[in-house]
Amino acid sequence: MKRFTSFIFALLAALVMHASLHIVLVKNSPCQTITGFGAACCDGAMKPFGDDVVPVMLLYGPKSKVGLNIMRMEISPNLEDKADQWGDYDWNGSLPSAKIVKAYGGIVFGTPWSPPGEYKTNGTAQGGNSDDQGNKRGKLRTDCYEKFFPWLNSFLKWMKKNGVDVDAVSIQNEPDWWVSYSGCLYDPQDLVKLVKNYAYMLDRETYPGVRLISGESLGFTKNYTDPLMQDEECRKHIDIVAGHLYGHAPLQYMKESAVLPLKYGKEVWMTEHSVSDGLKDRLPNWSEQLEFARELNECMLAGGTGYIYWYMRAHWAFVGTGESQYGTANKKNKLLPRGWVMSHFSKHVTGSTRMETKATFTTSTNSALETSAYIKGDSIIVMAINSSSTNHDLRIRLPFYVKSGEQIISTGNETDKLCQQQLFTIDEPVSEYTASMPAYSLNTYVFMIDRDASTAINDLTSAEGDDTKTYYDLQGRPLQTPRGLCIEKSADGFTRKVYIND
Repeated sequence: MKRFTSFIFALLAALVMHASLHIVLVKNSPCQTITGFGAACCDGAMKPFGDDVVPVMLLYGPKSKVGLNIMRMEISPNLEDKADQWGDYDWNGSLPSAKIVKAYGGIVFGTPWSPPGEYKTNGTAQGGNSDDQGNKRGKLRTDCYEKFFPWLNSFLKWMKKNGVDVDAVSIQNEPDWWVSYSGCLYDPQDLVKLVKNYAYMLDRETYPGVRLISGESLGFTKNYTDPLMQDEECRKHIDIVAGHLYGHAPLQYMKESAVLPLKYGKEVWMTEHSVSDGLKDRLPNWSEQLEFARELNECMLAGGTGYIYWYMRAHWAFVGTGESQYGTANKKNKLLPRGWVMSHFSKHVTGSTRMETKATFTTSTNSALETSAYIKGDSIIVMAINSSSTNHDLRIRLPFYVKSGEQIISTGNETDKLCQQQLFTIDEPVSEYTASMPAYSLNTYVFMIDRDASTAINDLTSAEGDDTKTYYDLQGRPLQTPRGLCIEKSADGFTRKVYIND
């Protein structure tokens, strides 16, 4: 009997047999490179950890099960010669944690909630939205604009003197949000004026490598980011465009705000948000954990190069607080399920480059399914989130041939359902693999590229029309005519092994 395999017939047969089959095409088209993932060194109402650095040890470093590499800290509204004036919020508070993160090779950045009160229109670090302020809006006084970056330099100097080289400083936490706690209001044009005329004063010679982060608006709105990118002088100084997600999903405002920064080679960081933090008497359930996973995924799809969650330690965060009202699973300084969910991204996506993907869903459940893909060294990583109550198969079409792989899967809050690993059986290099997506699951598929089988084929491109197909033997050598077991490549990038009549 002659051997013959038709990809089209096989696909149609598969669709008949498996109505829940879904397809994702990973294109050899790089997008942004991912710097990493992190959290704020805060506990409760902005109380730094101080010497209690157990959460940092759990979340950072080579032995961590989570693998964070970015830490956010507050730049308290101190002057260098008054470093203790702000009590628990002084610069000492986050120093022990910052030292550990830096020792692990991580990134530490500081964000001011307010500059020193004496620089502001209301004379205090408070935002002004409180009874004792009489509705005085706290803004940076225009005659103090020239003092702002020297003040940031004093923070960098103090941290360096105490053993921490800070990697980046932000201009302001939520400049668009009027608050009763520490805060400072800026209009978008205030930020343009501040950066355009005074950002040159950030001492990058003394602190080489320090980067400047834009004001981190409450909802990542482009009216706060675009003006900085549209001004040529501002673009020279801003290295990272940042924002938060309160009230706005990533694939809307964040995605819009990322367009210009990415165009000009800037990074885009989501620097604060929390998911399901309003729970009063329990830890997040598994559906809420998947909601968090979807937010991580969507921030990457929106163009994000960094994602920094809110607190490290909270019952809705990564490390337990020990408060009994949230249940016995909320053990103090013990890793919570949300930390394992974060590890799908922080362990595997950090340092990778996102690849463009195209997904085709064969059922009406596509709103409950999300994917993204990345390349890192010799690995292709595919993320797939199934928030539906149905098991699905995911056919992954890859831009390179792969020779091995594994699936990391999480299906529930229980320890035995988190980050379970399963190796793939791949007998010979393939560019297509069908994997399982159980109901309510977060899946990370890690494939090892077979460079020998992939290089010759993927370095060749066709100048023909969309219907053009080329054929290669299993060593990647082009064939004049297809014969035997060979590799078919179409102009749309699909590659597959086929049997051709002898």
